[in-house]
Amino acid sequence: MTKHPENNNLQLHMRSNPEGTLEQIAQQYQVTLAEVIKAIPDVVIIAGSHFDAVWQDVQSWGEITFLVHTADIIAEFSGLLPAGKYGAGYFNLQHQQGFSGHIRAENCAQIAFVERSFMQMATASIIFLNQHGDAMFKIFVGRDEQRQLKAEQLTKFRSLAQRFATTQEQ
Repeated sequence: MTKHPENNNLQLHMRSNPEGTLEQIAQQYQVTLAEVIKAIPDVVIIAGSHFDAVWQDVQSWGEITFLVHTADIIAEFSGLLPAGKYGAGYFNLQHQQGFSGHIRAENCAQIAFVERSFMQMATASIIFLNQHGDAMFKIFVGRDEQRQLKAEQLTKFRSLAQRFATTQEQ
């Protein structure tokens, strides 16, 4: 996307922990989602080549929320992340009921670990970004009965991000 003068304020804006979806902020500043994510303090961004390792780790977390956000829909699935295997150019999710599908994992250019407030609640998500800087999908740390982030999952999220932090791409 074309840079605009107001983009100089994007990092300052993101430090203020603004409300709204990251996609709304990208639209407001006329930048890609990836550019908005890079402006978030303390974000960890790793190469998309770590897709398999990240997916496999998250499978052990228990129930998570899987989200796809397009201009027309925000679709969520809460449950266990299924295993997958490669075939016919896709990472094919191996699940008989509930969540299934086919992901073009080769299109994953970057993976971002993002913690931020949204609707006055703490969130922690892993955002899989394609080569255009758009989200392929997001995986959110689950919530407990009190609507708080599951502590064990949050610890695993932070540990996974830290494990890859040395390969951070900015």
